[in-house]
Amino acid sequence: MRIATLPDGRSMSDLTARARLRDAAIESFAEAGFDTPYRAIAARAGVSPGLITHHFGSKAALRAECDAEVLRRYHALKTEAIGDPSGYLMERLAVPGAAATILVYLLRAIHAGGQPARDFLDSLVDHARVIMAESVASGLARPSRDEEARLRYLTYQTMGAMLVQFLTAPDPAPDAFVASLRASRQDAILPILELYTEGLFTGPTMLDDYLRYLWEPPDDQARAEPQPQNT
Repeated sequence: MRIATLPDGRSMSDLTARARLRDAAIESFAEAGFDTPYRAIAARAGVSPGLITHHFGSKAALRAECDAEVLRRYHALKTEAIGDPSGYLMERLAVPGAAATILVYLLRAIHAGGQPARDFLDSLVDHARVIMAESVASGLARPSRDEEARLRYLTYQTMGAMLVQFLTAPDPAPDAFVASLRASRQDAILPILELYTEGLFTGPTMLDDYLRYLWEPPDDQARAEPQPQNT
């Protein structure tokens, strides 16, 4: 017997009352933030507000399940991106529909801070690690003296830039926001390519000075560091 599936790969049997509430909460949180009241989520799901308490017990538990589901969907998109090395995860996310909801949910979660923000950022870094390794191996990107630090910096820079755009967007609704992202992307391509290809500084002086500082710290700093004690 064939089981009907949804566009994102889930079976129709997944659309239980609990799953409908979770999906409605994800959409509501993406559209209006994590302070969205129970009644708005319940109305979107077509159930009574009391059913949220029945299934989840608390709003914190509902948020935790939404976070887990968004990460699951994000990982599904990430897997598709890995299978298409010429693509990029944000290209998948920055499209109208369900993917737009995931992107805006991610931005709201990062803005809210706490463990969910760290979890989402760690997932983004994990994806970037695969893409960067492929880029270095193919000769497209230079290796770094500290790959993990570079990955985290690039991830924070990318998400931080999008978060600024989101917080200042005239319309933060998911579909409207990703449409504005796509419309403004042309303005960012040239400076990004210039910066990543040609660099910003005209010479290596600042990098050389910093590397020298790392390997040969000033005498006053060396004296301030605790010395090993003989036992």
